[in-house]
Amino acid sequence: MSFVLIDKPRPHIALVTLNRPERMNAMAFDVMIPLREALEEVSADNDIRVVVLTGAGDGFCSGADLQSAGKVPNIEGLTVTSVARRSMDLLNDVMLTLRRMHQPVIGAINGAAIGGGFCLSVATDIRIAAEEAYFRAAGINNGLTATELGISYLLPRAIGASRAFEIMLSGRDVDAAEAERIGLVSRTVAAAKLLDTCYDLADRIISFSRVGTELTKRMLWSGMEAGSFESHMQHEGTAQLYVRLTTANFDEAIRARKDRRPPIYKD
Repeated sequence: MSFVLIDKPRPHIALVTLNRPERMNAMAFDVMIPLREALEEVSADNDIRVVVLTGAGDGFCSGADLQSAGKVPNIEGLTVTSVARRSMDLLNDVMLTLRRMHQPVIGAINGAAIGGGFCLSVATDIRIAAEEAYFRAAGINNGLTATELGISYLLPRAIGASRAFEIMLSGRDVDAAEAERIGLVSRTVAAAKLLDTCYDLADRIISFSRVGTELTKRMLWSGMEAGSFESHMQHEGTAQLYVRLTTANFDEAIRARKDRRPPIYKD
Protein backbone atom coordinates (compact mmCIF):
# COMPACT_ATOMS: atom_id res chain seq x y z
CA MET A 1 0.00 0.00 0.00
CA SER A 2 1.37 3.38 -1.02
CA PHE A 3 1.29 6.04 1.69
CA VAL A 4 1.28 8.82 -0.94
CA LEU A 5 -1.00 8.86 -3.98
CA ILE A 6 -0.76 10.99 -7.12
CA ASP A 7 -3.89 11.49 -9.23
CA LYS A 8 -4.85 13.78 -12.10
CA PRO A 9 -8.50 14.68 -11.42
CA ARG A 10 -8.65 17.38 -14.12
CA PRO A 11 -6.36 18.39 -16.98
CA HIS A 12 -3.10 19.94 -15.74
CA ILE A 13 -3.97 19.38 -12.05
CA ALA A 14 -2.19 16.91 -9.78
CA LEU A 15 -3.80 15.74 -6.55
CA VAL A 16 -1.22 14.53 -4.03
CA THR A 17 -2.80 12.65 -1.12
CA LEU A 18 -1.23 11.54 2.14
CA ASN A 19 -2.70 8.05 2.35
CA ARG A 20 -2.45 6.72 5.88
CA PRO A 21 -5.92 7.55 7.20
CA GLU A 22 -5.83 5.05 10.08
CA ARG A 23 -3.01 7.17 11.59
CA MET A 24 -4.50 10.50 10.44
CA ASN A 25 -1.64 10.69 7.93
CA ALA A 26 0.97 11.04 10.65
CA MET A 27 4.49 12.08 9.67
CA ALA A 28 6.30 8.76 9.82
CA PHE A 29 9.38 8.69 7.63
CA ASP A 30 7.65 5.98 5.57
CA VAL A 31 5.16 8.71 4.60
CA MET A 32 7.28 11.84 4.42
CA ILE A 33 10.11 10.51 2.27
CA PRO A 34 7.63 9.27 -0.37
CA LEU A 35 5.82 12.63 -0.08
CA ARG A 36 9.01 14.52 -0.91
CA GLU A 37 9.66 12.17 -3.83
CA ALA A 38 6.08 12.57 -5.08
CA LEU A 39 6.32 16.37 -4.93
CA GLU A 40 9.61 16.28 -6.84
CA GLU A 41 8.04 14.01 -9.46
CA VAL A 42 5.03 16.28 -9.89
CA SER A 43 7.18 19.40 -10.04
CA ALA A 44 9.13 17.87 -12.94
CA ASP A 45 5.94 16.99 -14.84
CA ASN A 46 5.52 19.83 -17.32
CA ASP A 47 1.90 18.86 -17.97
CA ILE A 48 0.99 19.79 -14.39
CA ARG A 49 0.23 23.45 -13.76
CA VAL A 50 -1.26 23.37 -10.24
CA VAL A 51 -0.88 20.90 -7.36
CA VAL A 52 -3.49 20.16 -4.68
CA LEU A 53 -2.20 18.57 -1.46
CA THR A 54 -4.61 16.84 0.94
CA GLY A 55 -4.97 13.95 3.36
CA ALA A 56 -7.02 10.77 3.12
CA GLY A 57 -9.81 10.16 5.60
CA ASP A 58 -10.74 12.61 8.33
CA GLY A 59 -7.36 14.24 8.90
CA PHE A 60 -4.97 16.34 6.87
CA CYS A 61 -1.86 15.40 8.86
CA SER A 62 -1.57 14.73 12.60
CA GLY A 63 2.13 15.45 12.92
CA ALA A 64 4.64 13.12 14.53
CA ASP A 65 3.66 9.45 14.59
CA LEU A 66 3.69 8.57 18.29
CA GLN A 67 3.48 4.81 17.65
CA SER A 68 6.17 4.30 15.03
CA ALA A 69 8.31 6.95 13.35
CA GLY A 70 9.31 4.54 10.60
CA LYS A 71 12.81 3.86 9.33
CA VAL A 72 15.31 6.65 8.78
CA PRO A 73 17.54 5.67 5.82
CA ASN A 74 21.34 5.74 5.75
CA ILE A 75 22.02 6.05 9.48
CA GLU A 76 24.17 2.97 10.05
CA GLY A 77 27.02 3.74 12.44
CA LEU A 78 25.69 7.13 13.52
CA THR A 79 25.11 8.28 17.08
CA VAL A 80 21.72 9.38 18.38
CA THR A 81 22.79 13.01 17.96
CA SER A 82 23.58 12.54 14.28
CA VAL A 83 20.47 10.44 13.65
CA ALA A 84 18.33 13.23 15.13
CA ARG A 85 19.92 15.80 12.83
CA ARG A 86 19.50 13.60 9.75
CA SER A 87 15.88 12.92 10.69
CA MET A 88 15.06 16.60 10.97
CA ASP A 89 16.76 17.30 7.66
CA LEU A 90 14.50 14.74 5.94
CA LEU A 91 11.41 16.50 7.24
CA ASN A 92 12.77 19.96 6.46
CA ASP A 93 13.35 18.81 2.89
CA VAL A 94 9.61 18.32 2.42
CA MET A 95 8.96 21.97 3.30
CA LEU A 96 11.75 23.17 1.04
CA THR A 97 10.47 21.00 -1.81
CA LEU A 98 7.05 22.64 -1.56
CA ARG A 99 8.71 26.04 -1.80
CA ARG A 100 10.82 25.06 -4.81
CA MET A 101 8.01 23.50 -6.85
CA HIS A 102 7.35 25.15 -10.19
CA GLN A 103 3.61 24.96 -9.64
CA PRO A 104 1.44 26.76 -7.11
CA VAL A 105 0.38 24.33 -4.37
CA ILE A 106 -3.13 24.52 -2.90
CA GLY A 107 -3.54 22.90 0.50
CA ALA A 108 -6.94 21.21 0.74
CA ILE A 109 -7.11 21.05 4.53
CA ASN A 110 -9.74 18.37 5.04
CA GLY A 111 -9.34 17.82 8.78
CA ALA A 112 -6.90 18.05 11.66
CA ALA A 113 -3.56 19.74 10.91
CA ILE A 114 -1.61 19.14 14.10
CA GLY A 115 2.04 19.79 14.98
CA GLY A 116 4.08 19.04 11.88
CA GLY A 117 0.81 18.80 9.94
CA PHE A 118 0.12 22.43 10.85
CA CYS A 119 3.60 23.27 9.55
CA LEU A 120 2.94 21.33 6.34
CA SER A 121 -0.31 23.19 5.76
CA VAL A 122 1.28 26.62 6.25
CA ALA A 123 4.03 25.70 3.76
CA THR A 124 1.50 25.45 0.92
CA ASP A 125 0.94 28.52 -1.23
CA ILE A 126 -2.85 28.72 -0.79
CA ARG A 127 -5.02 27.02 1.83
CA ILE A 128 -8.71 26.15 1.62
CA ALA A 129 -10.25 24.34 4.59
CA ALA A 130 -13.19 22.06 5.14
CA GLU A 131 -15.53 23.18 7.91
CA GLU A 132 -14.28 20.31 10.09
CA ALA A 133 -10.62 21.30 9.80
CA TYR A 134 -8.63 22.63 12.72
CA PHE A 135 -5.03 23.58 13.43
CA ARG A 136 -2.84 23.06 16.50
CA ALA A 137 0.83 23.81 17.21
CA ALA A 138 1.04 20.69 19.36
CA GLY A 139 4.70 20.62 20.34
CA ILE A 140 4.13 22.97 23.27
CA ASN A 141 1.48 20.57 24.61
CA ASN A 142 4.00 17.72 24.56
CA GLY A 143 6.70 19.44 26.61
CA LEU A 144 8.60 20.59 23.54
CA THR A 145 8.66 23.84 21.60
CA ALA A 146 5.85 24.80 19.25
CA THR A 147 8.49 25.67 16.67
CA GLU A 148 9.49 23.19 13.99
CA LEU A 149 9.66 22.81 10.22
CA GLY A 150 9.61 26.53 9.60
CA ILE A 151 6.32 27.39 11.29
CA SER A 152 7.79 30.17 13.45
CA TYR A 153 8.91 31.80 10.19
CA LEU A 154 5.79 31.14 8.13
CA LEU A 155 2.92 31.61 10.59
CA PRO A 156 3.70 35.20 11.71
CA ARG A 157 3.99 36.18 8.07
CA ALA A 158 0.65 34.54 7.28
CA ILE A 159 -1.45 35.88 10.17
CA GLY A 160 0.67 38.49 11.97
CA ALA A 161 3.05 38.19 14.90
CA SER A 162 0.59 38.74 17.76
CA ARG A 163 -1.82 36.02 16.64
CA ALA A 164 1.02 33.62 15.83
CA PHE A 165 2.59 34.10 19.28
CA GLU A 166 -0.74 33.48 21.00
CA ILE A 167 -1.61 30.36 18.99
CA MET A 168 1.83 28.82 19.30
CA LEU A 169 2.33 29.60 23.00
CA SER A 170 -1.15 28.48 24.04
CA GLY A 171 -1.21 25.24 22.05
CA ARG A 172 -4.94 25.75 21.51
CA ASP A 173 -7.01 24.62 18.56
CA VAL A 174 -7.88 27.03 15.77
CA ASP A 175 -11.06 25.91 14.03
CA ALA A 176 -11.80 26.51 10.37
CA ALA A 177 -14.04 29.51 10.97
CA GLU A 178 -11.35 31.30 12.98
CA ALA A 179 -8.69 30.24 10.48
CA GLU A 180 -10.64 31.98 7.71
CA ARG A 181 -11.25 35.07 9.85
CA ILE A 182 -7.56 35.57 10.66
CA GLY A 183 -6.30 34.76 7.17
CA LEU A 184 -4.74 31.38 7.92
CA VAL A 185 -6.93 29.97 5.14
CA SER A 186 -8.45 31.92 2.29
CA ARG A 187 -11.77 30.11 2.37
CA THR A 188 -13.79 27.56 4.35
CA VAL A 189 -16.22 25.26 2.55
CA ALA A 190 -18.28 22.16 3.22
CA ALA A 191 -16.16 19.01 3.18
CA ALA A 192 -18.05 17.63 0.19
CA LYS A 193 -17.10 20.70 -1.83
CA LEU A 194 -13.47 21.01 -0.72
CA LEU A 195 -11.66 19.33 -3.60
CA ASP A 196 -13.92 20.78 -6.31
CA THR A 197 -13.38 24.24 -4.82
CA CYS A 198 -9.63 23.69 -5.03
CA TYR A 199 -9.88 22.37 -8.57
CA ASP A 200 -11.98 25.37 -9.67
CA LEU A 201 -9.36 27.73 -8.26
CA ALA A 202 -6.65 25.68 -9.98
CA ASP A 203 -8.49 25.95 -13.31
CA ARG A 204 -8.53 29.74 -12.96
CA ILE A 205 -4.79 29.79 -12.29
CA ILE A 206 -4.18 27.46 -15.24
CA SER A 207 -5.93 29.94 -17.56
CA PHE A 208 -3.05 32.36 -17.04
CA SER A 209 0.44 32.01 -18.46
CA ARG A 210 2.76 29.32 -17.12
CA VAL A 211 5.73 31.64 -16.62
CA GLY A 212 3.48 34.33 -15.15
CA THR A 213 2.13 32.04 -12.44
CA GLU A 214 5.51 30.46 -11.68
CA LEU A 215 7.21 33.81 -11.27
CA THR A 216 4.34 35.22 -9.23
CA LYS A 217 4.77 32.35 -6.77
CA ARG A 218 8.51 32.95 -6.62
CA MET A 219 8.15 36.70 -6.18
CA LEU A 220 5.64 36.29 -3.37
CA TRP A 221 7.94 33.96 -1.44
CA SER A 222 10.94 36.12 -2.25
CA GLY A 223 9.13 39.18 -0.93
CA MET A 224 8.73 37.49 2.44
CA GLU A 225 12.51 37.24 2.67
CA ALA A 226 13.46 40.54 1.04
CA GLY A 227 16.00 42.71 2.81
CA SER A 228 14.34 45.93 1.76
CA PHE A 229 11.35 47.33 -0.11
CA GLU A 230 13.51 48.88 -2.81
CA SER A 231 15.61 45.77 -3.46
CA HIS A 232 12.50 43.65 -3.82
CA MET A 233 10.94 46.13 -6.25
CA GLN A 234 14.05 45.76 -8.37
CA HIS A 235 13.64 42.00 -8.23
CA GLU A 236 9.97 42.26 -9.19
CA GLY A 237 10.74 44.63 -12.04
CA THR A 238 13.31 42.27 -13.51
CA ALA A 239 10.80 39.43 -13.42
CA GLN A 240 8.10 41.56 -15.04
CA LEU A 241 10.43 42.75 -17.81
CA TYR A 242 11.62 39.18 -18.38
CA VAL A 243 8.07 38.02 -19.12
CA ARG A 244 7.08 41.16 -21.05
CA LEU A 245 10.12 41.19 -23.34
CA THR A 246 10.72 37.47 -23.90
CA THR A 247 7.13 36.33 -24.51
CA ALA A 248 4.18 37.52 -26.59
CA ASN A 249 1.85 37.18 -23.62
CA PHE A 250 0.98 40.84 -23.14
CA ASP A 251 0.17 41.39 -26.82
CA GLU A 252 -1.92 38.21 -26.85
CA ALA A 253 -3.87 39.36 -23.79
CA ILE A 254 -4.69 42.67 -25.51
CA ARG A 255 -5.74 40.90 -28.74
CA ALA A 256 -7.89 38.41 -26.84
CA ARG A 257 -9.63 41.16 -24.91
CA LYS A 258 -10.36 42.99 -28.15
CA ASP A 259 -11.63 39.79 -29.78
CA ARG A 260 -13.72 38.88 -26.72
CA ARG A 261 -12.05 35.46 -26.34
CA PRO A 262 -9.82 33.76 -23.80
CA PRO A 263 -6.12 34.40 -24.42
CA ILE A 264 -3.92 31.56 -25.67
CA TYR A 265 -0.48 31.84 -24.13
CA LYS A 266 2.40 30.00 -25.78
CA ASP A 267 5.15 30.61 -23.25
